[in-house]
Amino acid sequence: MPDPILITGCSSGIGAAVARRLIDADHIVYATARNPASLTGLEGAVVRALDVTDEASMSAVVDEIVREHGKVGALVNNAGYGEYGAIEDVPMDAVRKQFETNVFGLARLTQLVLPSMRAAGSGRVVNISSMGGRLTFPFGGYYHASKHAVEAISDALRVEVAPFGVQVVIVEPGLITTRFGSTAAETMTGSTQRDSAYREPTAAVEKAMAQSYGNKLLTAAPEAVAKAVERALTAKSPRSRYVVTPAARALITTRAVAPGKVWDRVVKLNLRL
Repeated sequence: MPDPILITGCSSGIGAAVARRLIDADHIVYATARNPASLTGLEGAVVRALDVTDEASMSAVVDEIVREHGKVGALVNNAGYGEYGAIEDVPMDAVRKQFETNVFGLARLTQLVLPSMRAAGSGRVVNISSMGGRLTFPFGGYYHASKHAVEAISDALRVEVAPFGVQVVIVEPGLITTRFGSTAAETMTGSTQRDSAYREPTAAVEKAMAQSYGNKLLTAAPEAVAKAVERALTAKSPRSRYVVTPAARALITTRAVAPGKVWDRVVKLNLRL
């Protein structure tokens, strides 16, 4: 019997696309979201409520999988969102919520699945990061910080668990046509008051984001990420990272070779700041 795959954040977008692709490939899929009623169109999956900011809900699902199958075969840490706004403006409660969801929830769920993987001598953890885990744009600092944290945790974990037969892979999407862009814009608007010193530049960034997400040359559908995740889960010897979209690969390469001041100029030019 195939090993079960646990996926978080399956209500829409990338998570839903990953779940559907794996269901179609006859994997045992546990598709989860905070509200299980939102898990529609995923016939063939086991749907469960799982909130990555709630310890009890995470433990309940992991315990069920281990009880039914002996172990969690793979974990896809997908749940997350973007908290945008000026570093000075974003309320600290919103910053904490960003890290609770994107970092601490991912870390805790990983802790919960590892014992059964180690005991079985096999397993795979796929963390959905972002091109934003390797570069940074202004007014997305807290989101980028959370994804940089995911990259660091993943790189450390990959070496730590390798002796137990557990593999860790990072998937780094670029601009994907999901609700992420609109959510990011909403959080930025919510954090930017009328009298904010950053009102004009955040408006410019919001406009640039909308234009970028509307450009088919820069974006890809969630199914492109699902394809990369399937490869990360099934490859005998997976890469440590899979970058999704040519534009993301170009930006990551540019950031890797460009001095800081050069990158700053590139960002200002593209965002018209």
